[in-house]
Amino acid sequence: MTALGFLYPGHSGEDDYPRIEQLLGSDIRVDLVHTDICEDAHREDAHRVDALREMGSPRRLAAGVEELRLSGADAVVWACTSGSFVHGWEGAQEQVRALARSAGLPASSTSFAFVHAAKEIGARRVAVGATYPDDVARLFADFLGAAGVEVTGVVSSGIVTAAEVGTWTEAEVLALARSADRPDAEAVLLPGTALHTVAHIPALEKELGKPVLTANQVTVWEGLRLADRRVNAPELGALFTREPVVQV
Repeated sequence: MTALGFLYPGHSGEDDYPRIEQLLGSDIRVDLVHTDICEDAHREDAHRVDALREMGSPRRLAAGVEELRLSGADAVVWACTSGSFVHGWEGAQEQVRALARSAGLPASSTSFAFVHAAKEIGARRVAVGATYPDDVARLFADFLGAAGVEVTGVVSSGIVTAAEVGTWTEAEVLALARSADRPDAEAVLLPGTALHTVAHIPALEKELGKPVLTANQVTVWEGLRLADRRVNAPELGALFTREPVVQV
């Protein structure tokens, strides 16, 4: 049994995780611990950079670590894109190092998951479709650039609360992906773990004719990578077809 631990802020897109667990197979367990969100998380300026930095502060992340340790997790991932890349490349690395020290486990975050996943599928140029306000979306593009991933375009929907993002339908997710896509992009990235995407990945990739990387998808893939597992699960997109089937 491989146990993956995730620290997830709030409750907007959490049901993507049991869906992924079901698609991965019976010997992989996905454990989700909800972290405290900022006091102003329900205000319209919730996606302010300073609020996002506080949401991913060591104090808030450490509060959920012990529960994951007791669950027997083999690795832990901070399941939040904006709450990691807003710290910048160096700050996000320190965030992960602090999480690893606190947990005593291999650790990462969704922002690094996107970088590693893009490299896994060989995507050097990507397009970004973000639900965030424009200034926050641009910080994600900067983060990818620091990792050597070229961003060919960024589309921002300007949504200011995770709760609103969590209500998006498949049609809205598809529209965002279509608007973000660029002919020279080798993959389309949809950051934001509040966005329900797991059920839509096959339709997204069929529509665009290229790999689509989404936040909750890459977050779980990153947990598997940290635990040294590679699982073939085509319903989770091209990212999960890069390695041979793992025999259970």
